[in-house]
Amino acid sequence: MDVLVRLKRQLTLPKEICKQLGIEPGDRLELTLEDSVLIARPKKALALEALKEIQQAFSRSGITEEELLEAGKETRRKLLRERHARKA
Repeated sequence: MDVLVRLKRQLTLPKEICKQLGIEPGDRLELTLEDSVLIARPKKALALEALKEIQQAFSRSGITEEELLEAGKETRRKLLRERHARKA
């Protein structure tokens, strides 16, 4: 498909392309250039990919969600104790 680059370097993405990529008005795209090829990827797709990687790493770790939450709470308590000890 051809698109026209307008005076302000704007272009309109064809509806079919947007539909295939799940792009809606207001969505952000990440643009990269690889060997003179412009690549546009929806930012929400990048976020979903990152979330999947985090979930996979979490799954591989063998740590339960409860253990992770408790470790976070304990770290928070420790930081608060340290902060208040400095002020005293």
